[in-house]
Amino acid sequence: MEYIKATKKDLEQIVALVQETITTIYPKYYPKEVVDFFCEHHCRENILKDIKSGLVSILKNDNEILGTGCYKDNHITRVYVKPAFQNRGYGSYIMQHLEDEIGLQYDTVNLDSSLPASQLYEKRGYKTIKHERLNVENGVILVYEVMEKPLIKCETRI
Repeated sequence: MEYIKATKKDLEQIVALVQETITTIYPKYYPKEVVDFFCEHHCRENILKDIKSGLVSILKNDNEILGTGCYKDNHITRVYVKPAFQNRGYGSYIMQHLEDEIGLQYDTVNLDSSLPASQLYEKRGYKTIKHERLNVENGVILVYEVMEKPLIKCETRI
């Protein structure tokens, strides 16, 4: 198992993983309009742009991508694990890598939490700092949490 930077050759597998996760998991929590919003937000073009910017990493086992993580500055923007591989610690593993990378430059990390992920983030020490609302389509409103976590830097001085 390895967690490495994604390249353009990984694009189609990442898009398939993200879209499969959204369309499999999110309908349990959200109406169709919100699921469609997430599918559009995490579309091929946006994922490609993030890969080109060097912001996307992937968790691979052999040649299969099991999960993906993405961040910009101190904001985690995308964490997805294939539905068949969820509840095995892979999401936490990806989160730890993202937090470690962000911690090299920042004292805090923040993210916008979907309902399915909020418990994972709370277990990792994230606190809700505000509630947001977004009108998506047909009068449907997406409500989500903006969460933040302080990052503890470990220093060894001799």
